[in-house]
Amino acid sequence: MENMDSNKIFVVIPAYNEEKNIGNVIEGLLKVYNNVIAVDDCSTDLTREVLKRYPIRLASHIVNLGQGAALQTGDELALKLGADIIVHFDADGQHRVDQIEKLISPIRDGRADIVFGSRFIDNQSALPWAKRHILLPIGRIVNWLFSGLKLTDAHNGYRAMNRKAAEKIILTQNRMAHATEILGLVKKNKLRYTEVPVVVEYKEFGQGFLGGLKIVRDLILKSITK
Repeated sequence: MENMDSNKIFVVIPAYNEEKNIGNVIEGLLKVYNNVIAVDDCSTDLTREVLKRYPIRLASHIVNLGQGAALQTGDELALKLGADIIVHFDADGQHRVDQIEKLISPIRDGRADIVFGSRFIDNQSALPWAKRHILLPIGRIVNWLFSGLKLTDAHNGYRAMNRKAAEKIILTQNRMAHATEILGLVKKNKLRYTEVPVVVEYKEFGQGFLGGLKIVRDLILKSITK
């Protein structure tokens, strides 16, 4: 088992217009983890003001760049602060704090450099029929085509990585295509990866078909301009 100080586990939260949810998310995390980094991606509501109430590290974008850019900002700050493990955690309350230990366990044990949460290994996450049977299977195919990695889940933002992986995964896809970009960087850098089952509790169901098309568009443009 790798010797990792619990004080060097950093939770990175990209946040955009989450004033209604972010306070509860931060409070839940701070009960267990000392090092929380929130990146306010130029919210137009009171997200930044809510975040200032808590003993966390707060970074801010002066223009809205997207979730991928916010994660990159948070990862860079976590590395500067000495993180051994970085966890990506959503700001909307869909991710459960009690699942983090599942994510980081393979890293602590030295079995993986990056761990992806999967909503499908034990099927405990409630998803609408179209998303489960149409959108996400298509997403898995897109991920495989652009990254070469086959995972059971596509575009689930609940993941953890060790310092080695965080130093290798430099995101250039500012928006939602970053999830597929991460997979490509895992393969390129020969990082050890695994999946673990996680429960995601949905309040809203996120992007629809048009959002998926935008991701494919961004990936194609990236491959053309390489």
